[in-house]
Amino acid sequence: MNEIQRRRTFAIVSHPDAGKTTLTEKLLLFGGQIQVAGAVKSNKIKKTATSDWMDIEKQRGISVSTSVMEFDYHDYKVNILDTPGHQDFAEDTFRTLTAVDSVIIVIDSAKGVEAQTRKLMTVCRMRKTPVIVFINKMDREGRDPFDLLDEVEEELQISVRPLSWPINQGQRFKGVYNIYEQKLNLFTPSKQTVTEKVEVDIDSQELDDRVGESDASKLREDLELVDGVYSPFNVDDYLAGELAPVFFGSALNNFGVQELLDCFVEIAPSPRPTKAEERLVEPEEPKFTGFIFKITANIDPNHRSCTAFCKVCSGKFQRNAPYLHVRQGKTLRFSSPTQFMAQRKSTIEEAYPGDIIGLPDNGIFKIGDTLTEGEQLHFRGLPSFSPEMFKYIENADPMKTKQLNKGIEQLMDEGVAQLFVNQFNNRKIIGTVGQLQFEVIQYRLENEYNATCRWEAANLYKACWIESDDEEQLENFKKRKYQYMAKDREGRDVFLADSGYVLQMAQHDFEHIRFHFTSEF
Repeated sequence: MNEIQRRRTFAIVSHPDAGKTTLTEKLLLFGGQIQVAGAVKSNKIKKTATSDWMDIEKQRGISVSTSVMEFDYHDYKVNILDTPGHQDFAEDTFRTLTAVDSVIIVIDSAKGVEAQTRKLMTVCRMRKTPVIVFINKMDREGRDPFDLLDEVEEELQISVRPLSWPINQGQRFKGVYNIYEQKLNLFTPSKQTVTEKVEVDIDSQELDDRVGESDASKLREDLELVDGVYSPFNVDDYLAGELAPVFFGSALNNFGVQELLDCFVEIAPSPRPTKAEERLVEPEEPKFTGFIFKITANIDPNHRSCTAFCKVCSGKFQRNAPYLHVRQGKTLRFSSPTQFMAQRKSTIEEAYPGDIIGLPDNGIFKIGDTLTEGEQLHFRGLPSFSPEMFKYIENADPMKTKQLNKGIEQLMDEGVAQLFVNQFNNRKIIGTVGQLQFEVIQYRLENEYNATCRWEAANLYKACWIESDDEEQLENFKKRKYQYMAKDREGRDVFLADSGYVLQMAQHDFEHIRFHFTSEF
């Protein structure tokens, strides 16, 4: 029970470029995991962000895949998942949200709430995940804090309560008043050191001396307004997912990050029950259960191996103990389970609910698989969405057919994209959510599998899975749409509609056929 209580597992999400990865770095800095933060754009430090380890991430300065990091802070064990913000990798982020107990949303103070943030918040609302908001980049000119808070309430449909308040911004940024601890934190721009904290009575002369008269009086007015407008902070409302505490700061300059971390470990939930199809699984149950929410190929370029990320839901995971792989009905033992610090990993003996462990995978796992001590359980909630962009993938070098097929298979296991095989001409079609994924697939095939591919345009509108109780009508449909029928990797029937009109007509003409737009039905 003690181990469960001290676990905090959370994801950091936001629109691209709001500063997720930088915030992750700074949290690791406070956790003592890294000694120097990789300033992403600095030429002096030839180092990229710790959590972006794929070559393509270093070249572009964006995150492509969720990375997992863990560290100890005071008495707590913190597990962070840094997710890609780019919408082309939204699926990876959606799946990650199924494996965490709370979320920190990062918002750029100049841009406010952006489209991607809204989408992610919808997922949090569906699952009632508690949310903390961090408004970043206060050391740059941005919008008025009250306007930002209004926008967050309106766009994300959640009530907010500021727990810290900025004193000016941009060039004139003086620091933050920490409402939660009632202390003043003064700002000195520095990427490596941590700012000083001062205990100041809000009505005293000392405040005027520290920040100047005009800023001091503005701060007093703002704080009165804050107390007037927003109801006092209530932890239960936050845990129910109805109230979001808000912090202001600048992650790049280490500012406001520690306040966020201190408050977070105190109020964030420890691991919560997980819903399986059969029943609700409580973390304190004695028997181990866990599910695979992500598979990554080639974390270590020297070994061509896959790693499956398993979230421990209940009980205690032990090295070399026999566990049942529910889908295959096999018993497996893991001799080298690992824990992560992005790419660096170390072997562990045991893990508790809330922890995320890496299991070596030689093709036995799929996303959504369950491991138990013998009970037949199935965890739900890892859908793949129907793709909206399609291309034929062709082999550019006939001598490398084997490498190409292996590469495609491993990358599809990761859930990077979906593979369909056209029944009419047997050509392989890759479907993705965004354009950038095609580039990532091509890059990774070349660099990790030594295989070259070429893309050809496939003029398709949407893929949908079909099923029907009326066998005759299903056969009739397949005959009529013969050129547009494909199979996915599970061997299920997929209809590739070439326009919205065609799809509408098909749904109208064949009433007994069900068209599904996510793979979970």
